[in-house]
Formats: sequence, structure tokens, C-alpha cells
Amino acid sequence: MRPDVELRTGTSERPDLPVALVIGGGGIGMSAARRLGQSHRLVLASLSAARNPAREAALREDGIDAVVTRCDIAEPDSVAELGQLVAARGRLRAIAHVAALSPSMGDWRTLLRVNLVGARLIERMSLEQAVPGTAAVFVSSSAGHLAEPPDPEITAVLDDPLVPDFVERLEKLVPERTPLQAYRLTKFALLRMCRRRAAAWGTKGARIVSMSPGPIATPMGALELEGPHREVKLAMLRQSPLGREGTMAETADAIEFLASDRASYITGTDLLVDGGILATTRFS
Repeated sequence: MRPDVELRTGTSERPDLPVALVIGGGGIGMSAARRLGQSHRLVLASLSAARNPAREAALREDGIDAVVTRCDIAEPDSVAELGQLVAARGRLRAIAHVAALSPSMGDWRTLLRVNLVGARLIERMSLEQAVPGTAAVFVSSSAGHLAEPPDPEITAVLDDPLVPDFVERLEKLVPERTPLQAYRLTKFALLRMCRRRAAAWGTKGARIVSMSPGPIATPMGALELEGPHREVKLAMLRQSPLGREGTMAETADAIEFLASDRASYITGTDLLVDGGILATTRFS
């Protein structure tokens, strides 16, 4: 047995590996963490502190060098603390930003805060640590493609969510302030963010992309089937050429590919992982 292998027996510490940062401890987040953890030292950030010790234990049982920590992604100080932890772990190679709320999980303002302000804060922090070869994957949604694009004036506000009066400016322009509308707007804005920020990432030899799942079999997705937007989701499934929900493993496949060197010439764009729903609704 090689000496380095012998030293690692019974431990998951892998200081030789680059770092992957996963934001979000739900179904897709944990699936992405397990996948990226096979080739990276892992930092998983989630707001639900009570569940984080069990998540870390589960990842370490899989042999992953993992640290799971609490982070409120919509709070700049919390994101800054997360950045310090990531920097202490090593060279940041991959980011998978999965954290988001579905329409059934919060009100208009909460969804804006978590889904867009939080994503932009994570993007800014990650870019500060990016090195040549770093890749960031922001999980959006097919909802960002399916809804009609908002007016240019609304789009301009969505493009700058870190201004202090962001929510108030948006509320002056959007009469329909529902959780579903907030979800659609934030996912549309996330797609734009990854396109608009590609040049800044490119100056560091790094990449930023989005990945838009359609209906995925997750605990959060199950909540939508039980909530007021059940018919919206069922209608989407009926339009799918594949006739089924996607799996968390399939989203992990997409994230792993986009974060890898196999996607080294892909940046500033979106990968749809929706079972062909957009194709049938827009081009049939």
C-alpha cells in the first residue's frame, strides 16, 4: 500500500484536492455535493443549521472531505464569512448555487431576497476567489424561459438587485406581487446575470453558466404538487416529450459537466434540463 493511501485510511481529509462550494442543502444541493465531492474538497452552505450536522456526517460517511456550514445568502456579512471559510479550505474550482425558494415556500419579498439578492451576493463573493479554471453553475429554472420577458424598465431593476431600494423600486413597477410572479422574475434575472457577468469572470480565466431544470422529483417539487400551483406543474409534465419528471441524479450530471474541464469553452449561457418542455411549448 502506498504511504499516502495508508495515511488516509479512516479519514476523509483530502487537502490535495481543489474546493467545490455548493449553496443549498436540499435534494438537488445534496445530490450535487455528493457528485462534486468525489473530486473536490467540499464546502456545503445551507440556512437550516439544525440539519447541517447530519448532512456533514452523511457526506463524510461517503468518504467526502466535507464541511457543512450555516449561511444566510441574502446577508452580506454571512456571505463574507462563508468566503473566508472557502478560502481557508483551498483553491476554489467549482461553485454550484442551488439555493432557492419555490412559490410555495415564501412570500413575494422573501423570494426576491433569497432567489436573486442571495444569488448575486454569492456570485460576487465567488468571483473574488476565482482563479483560472474556476467554474460557477447557478441553478435557475425553466420558468425563467417559459414566462414572457418583463418590460425593459423592470428588467433594468432586476439587473441590479444589490442596490438598497431594490425591492421598493421593483414594487413600483410590478402590480402582480405574488410568490409565483417573484419566482418567474428571479429566475429570468438569474439567467441574465450569468450572461451579463461572463465578461467579468472571463478576465480571471473563469466561467459562469446557468442550468435550468424543468420539473424534478425532489421534496421541494413535491410541495408544489400539493400546493396552489399544482395544475401549473401538472400541465408542464403533460407537455414533456419524455413524459416524466427529471431526477436529482440527472441534475447532478448536468452540474458536474458544466463545472468540469469538458465544458471549458462554455460560459455566459444556459443549459436547459427540462425534458423538452420548452421545445414543445415554444416551437411546436
